[in-house]
Amino acid sequence: MTAGEELVAVYDRDGSVVGSAPRARMRSEGLWHAATSVLVRSTDLTKVYVHRRTADKDVYPAMYDCWAGGVVAAGEAPDEAARRELAEELGIRAEPRFLFRTTHERGPVRFHAFVYEIRWDGRVIHQPEEIAAGWWMPLAELREHARDPDWPFVPDGRQFLTEWFDFREG
Repeated sequence: MTAGEELVAVYDRDGSVVGSAPRARMRSEGLWHAATSVLVRSTDLTKVYVHRRTADKDVYPAMYDCWAGGVVAAGEAPDEAARRELAEELGIRAEPRFLFRTTHERGPVRFHAFVYEIRWDGRVIHQPEEIAAGWWMPLAELREHARDPDWPFVPDGRQFLTEWFDFREG
């Protein structure tokens, strides 16, 4: 099965699962779906793991991100998807902590985001199809990059990072 044939959960605007569709159809028709985003923080809480996406990603190729995650598959709970995506993309097998839920809507990309974080100082192993490079970035530096509209940061990641800072400080 190709990535485009993979069945993903389809949601309505209000956040309820209403069915499933192949990933390619979800993308081409801009169907509401769900995705998970996991922020990987150092155990001393001073750094965040940042990566550059591969050039052939179907959404936001070759841009920077600080979230591991992806689309929730048909029949999959968001917590399961968060664990799966964290293991697939960064080789981290652990239980991320759920923080909050939000939505992202930019053109045809519309989804309900389930946002998590984890504290980690272990080994990080990139999935070569998803991640071109990665490194630890001090939190203050990441915040400055997120505020810079010219830094090629994925739009949903920038939104979630801003919301995460607000969540953390509020």
